[in-house]
Amino acid sequence: MVQSEINSYQKEVVELLKQVIEPTLKNDIVSLGIVRNLRIVDDYVYLRLYIGSHQQQLQTDVQSKLSFLTWCKKTYIQICTIPGVKITLAVSSGKGGVGKSTTAVNIAAALRLQGAKVGILDADIYGPNVPQMLGLGQADIQVINTPRGDKFLPLEVQGIKLMSVGLLVEENRPLAWRGPVLHKIITQFLQDVEWGELDYLLIDLPPGTGDAQITIIQESPVCGVILVTTPQQVAVADVRRNIYMFRQVGVPVLGIVENMSYLICGDCGARTPIFGSGGGEQLAAELQVPLLGQIPIDPDICSGGDAGNPIAISVGEASRRHRTSPASEVFAQIATALNATFSKTSTLS
Repeated sequence: MVQSEINSYQKEVVELLKQVIEPTLKNDIVSLGIVRNLRIVDDYVYLRLYIGSHQQQLQTDVQSKLSFLTWCKKTYIQICTIPGVKITLAVSSGKGGVGKSTTAVNIAAALRLQGAKVGILDADIYGPNVPQMLGLGQADIQVINTPRGDKFLPLEVQGIKLMSVGLLVEENRPLAWRGPVLHKIITQFLQDVEWGELDYLLIDLPPGTGDAQITIIQESPVCGVILVTTPQQVAVADVRRNIYMFRQVGVPVLGIVENMSYLICGDCGARTPIFGSGGGEQLAAELQVPLLGQIPIDPDICSGGDAGNPIAISVGEASRRHRTSPASEVFAQIATALNATFSKTSTLS
């Protein structure tokens, strides 16, 4: 088979696959990055489907569409999924120091308070701080035997399941891993954790666009990414570079979270944009995606993270006693927006 013929066949396959629509996100499976590693070999089609546990029907839909290929003898579809996990979301930032991990933890906490089963995969190899933010000290990772082989058992903290690369090393030691070892560890964490039944798995990515980030995005069924930025233009420029990486793989951006948006005066309630303003709104307009929330500067966010008591949990649970916080309300709004996006697949529907 000559290259021109392969190209023609591949174009025909892609056009058919674009007719398969993912019902929740209402977009085709090619644009959503669900279809990856498409290859034409002789008269055979090979591809991978990266899906959640609720999307198994897509395999049948793909087989049905590709049955129209008169030249294809057989279609081989490899299903790539995380057993038991419905929705896998990445939380990403273009640069460090914008509060990405803090945002991920508090979104997870807010989702849990709204009744979802939530897990966090702390894949930030350069700063695996999620265990501390949830109040977890050094703990041993258990390995259990399952029908699919030996699996890591995630820890459960404050109702959230957690697995972190930080649990693999001694406290205060750097994760000085080279490329091949890093790739192997990340792949293990994606494939060999027994999460059980989860509505959401949030993956806290390292900042930037290096090997670790690309490996996680390419090897996991991430159905969307939440981008965290701060208002200033330097942070916005770095997020744009991040967006290019996600577009290369086809993973959609679900929304923007602008952290450290403003400081609320304790006396008069006035808002002061200490780090400038407009960055999150600018990105949301460029990408035509929602600005999910603008999180104010609040000392309780920092102290809650240090103490292992996320503000979304501490204030969210205290709201029944009429104690509220603008920051915790924003995290609750973000969780509500995510539940609305995935309402057809969430247990909250």
